[in-house]
Amino acid sequence: MTFAPRITLITLGVADVAASTAFYERLGFKRSSASNDSVSFFHMNGTVLGLFGRDALAADAGVAPTRPQAFEGMSLAQNLGSRQEVDAAWDFAVGCGARPVKKPHEVFWGGYSGYFGDPDGHLWELAHNPLMPLGEDGQMILPD
Repeated sequence: MTFAPRITLITLGVADVAASTAFYERLGFKRSSASNDSVSFFHMNGTVLGLFGRDALAADAGVAPTRPQAFEGMSLAQNLGSRQEVDAAWDFAVGCGARPVKKPHEVFWGGYSGYFGDPDGHLWELAHNPLMPLGEDGQMILPD
């Protein structure tokens, strides 16, 4: 048996499933009919994003629930084809209610990126990386 290097589902623990669902729908995410009042699922080009109550997610994992910190030690990211696309996506997200964290700007590694937070503070990075192009499907092309 091997462990396949892929992620099929990312589940975010949220304080209010309905409010977070509405935020992601404003961003343009399409909610699956598999969703219900306690969990929402969104299609993401091969990966699924789930929103589940934070305490319920902790209980499911068998760990003690904690309150969100200012930084949880991870971010979600979306790479885009240009700096202009990053700026437009960041402005759109903020217009949908995202919390501005770091306005897009040139970064030390030669790209351009910025961060926003969702209603629970989960960080999203929007980036343009000229060293890692995107395929026609919008996915990053990594060198071997």
